Amino acid sequence: MKSILITNATIINENSRKISDIYINNGRIEQISKNLSHIQADIVIDATDKYVIPGMIDDQVHFREPGLTDKADIRSESLAGVIGGTTTYMDMPNNKPPIVTNEGLDKKFQVAKNRSFANYSFYLGTTNDNIEEIKKTSKRACGVKIFMGASTGNMLVDNIKSLENIFLHCPKLIATHCESSPIIDKNFEAAKEKYGDDIPLELHTEIRSRECCIESSTLAINLARNYGSRLHVLHLTTKEEVDFFSKSADVAGKSITAEVCIHHMLYSKKDYARKKGFIKCNPSIKEESDRLALINGVINNNIDVIATDHAPHLISEKSGKYEDIPAGLPVIQHSLRACLEFYHNGIFSLEQIIEKICHNPAICYNVKERGFIREGYWADLVIMDFLKIGEIDEMPMMHKCGWSAFSDVPFKTKINTTIVSGNIAYSDGVIPEQSFGLELEFND
Repeated sequence: MKSILITNATIINENSRKISDIYINNGRIEQISKNLSHIQADIVIDATDKYVIPGMIDDQVHFREPGLTDKADIRSESLAGVIGGTTTYMDMPNNKPPIVTNEGLDKKFQVAKNRSFANYSFYLGTTNDNIEEIKKTSKRACGVKIFMGASTGNMLVDNIKSLENIFLHCPKLIATHCESSPIIDKNFEAAKEKYGDDIPLELHTEIRSRECCIESSTLAINLARNYGSRLHVLHLTTKEEVDFFSKSADVAGKSITAEVCIHHMLYSKKDYARKKGFIKCNPSIKEESDRLALINGVINNNIDVIATDHAPHLISEKSGKYEDIPAGLPVIQHSLRACLEFYHNGIFSLEQIIEKICHNPAICYNVKERGFIREGYWADLVIMDFLKIGEIDEMPMMHKCGWSAFSDVPFKTKINTTIVSGNIAYSDGVIPEQSFGLELEFND
């Protein structure tokens, strides 16, 4: 492992910015100080006029392995993430077969070892009857995922007694997908009766409706309060749900937290006319008023984390009949830069973005020694700068499915270098060959 010295960096970290040098040795940040040029390092990077931030921690991705590796796999999607500035991810359990046992979870960790370009952890999935597995959830898991709305295989948990048992006995953070399947089914049948095989795409907003999200989120929050569970509600989509969560900036002091995905802040129902099935996702993209409320929720700290829900599908699958188009967007290669568009557009500060995509995910999940630029912590860093007017940053598409929902966004940020666990994983357009991702450790 080579030592690295970054000089003259503008560091954005913990709600402040300063110009300093960073010395990395044995994978960790050994020293942060001005005038470290006397240190003899194997690699020296001059970061004058560039920003250095912690790498993005994405708490919700679907890398499709095992079972759907024609769409994506751990190697391809972690590589795309690293090129885009994501150094850590947490992958969902709705694979084939579903990861609903600790034995299956261990096998998935083994698959990722020495293949993942970014640091990684995985969720244990839930069913109506795997409570004994949940009680003994591996400490390796980042959390336990409940699909409270329609899901693949047997992972829909719709039995109230099963939900109560999970919230009572789960030893880890519970992450929920909150939609009500009975409401969705009723809405779909009504749309089918009216439109037959020609359901308009924009009707997805009404089929996966605000009511189905609100009802399910309310249930999850009430269960967490009743049983004292640690709950993290994923991908909020409605203005009503935003108000369910505390405005406190003290994420460590919250037992119930919330996440928003980038696409729900970028797009609203009107964008179906332009983006068509390529923005069909669950929960659905909703009204413009919801999009604006989600942005305000980030600003006001109702929403603690920004993530992607990166979910690749083949281009050929994203057109055709409404009901045949799978839900999900591949975005991880462009997720950090898409977040930074909110800075360029005067909506979020750089410090706010770093808090929501780096610091707070680390706090929510009790990630050990990552997510911050601190001496002694693992060196997961991104060096970036802003493009001049008219300048274009050409990056090859690394998603295995060959496309990105954000590829048409005129980004104003360039990712120069990504450092993963103290190793240069990507630099100046050079596609890495060696993977440096490590399994996450947790403080609990």
